[in-house]
Amino acid sequence: MAETAPEPAGTYVLGIRHHGPGSARAVLAELDRIRPHAVLIEGPADATPIIGALVDPGMAPPVAVLGYAADNPAKAAFWPFAEFSPEWQAMRWAVKAGVPVEFCDLPTSQVLAHRDDAPADEPRAPSRADPIGTLAATAGYDDPERWWDDVIETRGEGTGFAAITEAMTALRTAAEPFELGEPSAEEVHERRREAHMRQVLRKALKRPGVERVAIVCGAWHAPALSGKLPPATADSKLLRGMPKLRSKLAWVPWTHSRLAAASGYGAGVISPGWYHHLFTTPDDVTVRWLIHQATLLRDKDIDISSAHIIETARLADALAVMRRRPLAGLTEISEATLAVMCQGDSGLADLMYREAVIGERLGGVPDDAPVVPLQADLTATARSARLKVEPTARELVVDLRRPADNAKSLLLHRLSVLGVEWGTPLEVSGTGTFKEGWTLRWRPEFVIDVVMASVWGTTVPAAATAKVVDQASSGGSLDRVTGALEAALLAELPDALPPVLTALHERVAVDHDVLHLMSALPALGRARRYGDVRGTDTAALGSVASSLLLRVCIGVPAAISNLNDDAAAEFKRGLDAVHQTVSLLDEEDRDRWAAAVRVIADRSDVNGLLVGRATRLLLDGGEIDAADAARRLGLALSAGATPVAKAQWIEGFLGDGGLLLVHDRHLLAVIDRWLIGLGDQDFTDVLPLLRRTFGEFDAGVRRNIGNRVASLGEAPVATAPTTTVDAALAAPAVAVVAQILGLP
Repeated sequence: MAETAPEPAGTYVLGIRHHGPGSARAVLAELDRIRPHAVLIEGPADATPIIGALVDPGMAPPVAVLGYAADNPAKAAFWPFAEFSPEWQAMRWAVKAGVPVEFCDLPTSQVLAHRDDAPADEPRAPSRADPIGTLAATAGYDDPERWWDDVIETRGEGTGFAAITEAMTALRTAAEPFELGEPSAEEVHERRREAHMRQVLRKALKRPGVERVAIVCGAWHAPALSGKLPPATADSKLLRGMPKLRSKLAWVPWTHSRLAAASGYGAGVISPGWYHHLFTTPDDVTVRWLIHQATLLRDKDIDISSAHIIETARLADALAVMRRRPLAGLTEISEATLAVMCQGDSGLADLMYREAVIGERLGGVPDDAPVVPLQADLTATARSARLKVEPTARELVVDLRRPADNAKSLLLHRLSVLGVEWGTPLEVSGTGTFKEGWTLRWRPEFVIDVVMASVWGTTVPAAATAKVVDQASSGGSLDRVTGALEAALLAELPDALPPVLTALHERVAVDHDVLHLMSALPALGRARRYGDVRGTDTAALGSVASSLLLRVCIGVPAAISNLNDDAAAEFKRGLDAVHQTVSLLDEEDRDRWAAAVRVIADRSDVNGLLVGRATRLLLDGGEIDAADAARRLGLALSAGATPVAKAQWIEGFLGDGGLLLVHDRHLLAVIDRWLIGLGDQDFTDVLPLLRRTFGEFDAGVRRNIGNRVASLGEAPVATAPTTTVDAALAAPAVAVVAQILGLP
């Protein structure tokens, strides 16, 4: 068979839609036909050296080129590619064919500098019409996505690049009248981009042996690169003096959801999962797609048979015929899926849209790809801890007594310190402290967070240590310092403890606000408890907590004077938090706190909310008995106080639990007599407070209280004597339970 004559020399501009599977197929077909000597791709020119990594077995799209400022990683930009992206396929074709390939757009150094220099308050020029939308409207379509899907993506045969360039030329010509006057910064940037592309094209055409050059770029730019190029001097003048900054580049994993237009990505598509299917499925596109959806539904225990698939395919084809579409597109398939597979359940259809149409495919890059040292350490640590990087959310419960689980917990806590929220804490059932719950979900933008965190160190432990120390020593509130201390213990950063404790001592010495001191104690208590669980030496925390508690106890009498209702409510929350923390401290600290609480309970000039709460804490702690509590309640409800003050006392005393009234008939009778004796106006005044108090109780508790009130007039029922516990016999069982719970 005679060989096909080569195409004539010249420039072949392939105007594409970013992330379009039909465009990708057309580009591959055109490259096979043209057999160019050089391929240029729209993308950052300084990323050309990393194109060769595309053919590495470890490279799996979707991936993105990450460009960031070397001295400020927060300044970053992404250029993502999916398997169905025309640029990706063109690069792979060129690398495999041994054809020189390079990016031709402005380099990252100038793109990032432009973002810094663009004035935020500059008046925006009249925006150009969406070219795809304009062409769709001209063809009689009200949906640009549907038009492009019909003409390019779904059909997929032929190229039509000359027609696309001609259409874009007409659109750009029609838009020229709107671009009169002084151009905006964005318009100047667009002109510079096209000028840079032409300059790269000129250099490529001058290389020895290069006769045919293929350029793969967004369709809008095709007219600027087609035909006879303008003089190079004009482009050089436009590019002269552009600001630059030092930048670095790397390949990073990406996801389909981040390619979706719904994510806010400017060049995003509405259906990356569907487009991936279109590009990778050579035939029976509709049926294979429906099989994929049926599998997803079956995984969720939804009964889907082959009959559902057949009927859905028939309905989709019928809808396409009725609408005079060449083939059933995503719209028809989605409507048929809703009607047949989902049986009209829009919620289930939305789930299918998220999981199938958008999808959550996560790409990968080779292990030896250039990354910052912190990212390399993170990857190695995650692999060692058997933490899989996944884009979908999943729950993880770890047991801190197991070395493998403890390693997972430490990595997640350390990343949280660095601002990489791969895992978010999840509440787990049980009373022990050895279990930890997490919800794991990796997002592509975490790569930027890792790059930004690399300023603290080259390994995860070193970076987390440096950041915790800086957080504690940089000043701020006492809460910030204690938070840093708690983070250091949870993340097991022993090198951070001495400087953090020093900062804590210094901050405590100058902070005289009792509420601030009270808010710091719970963090110390939690830190000490989790330190014990992890086997960390937390002896120094005991002295810090004791010193802090002493200052709280000394300052309480003055702090509770002359508090209004809002301030009293805030102080009550601090009171509860400290009381829970004190149980983790030594006996001397518990006695000191009990004395401070008794001071509050004995005061008659303090907001009733605090006095009632202090009385309840004493009762629960065994410092007073039920008879004393009833006496105090009777005094609080005496004629000397206002009805509102009495209701506040009851609110503080009962708190958010009413079981006390279920079990103590005497206390219930005191409150019942007080309520019965209220006048109409007094009852109206205290009703909102009482409703708020009793409304916090569970429905079962309220029902039991009602039953007890109804039986207050009845004679008490004799109860059987309580069984005596033999301490000697119970001691072995108590010891085993204490060991299980990790108690001393």
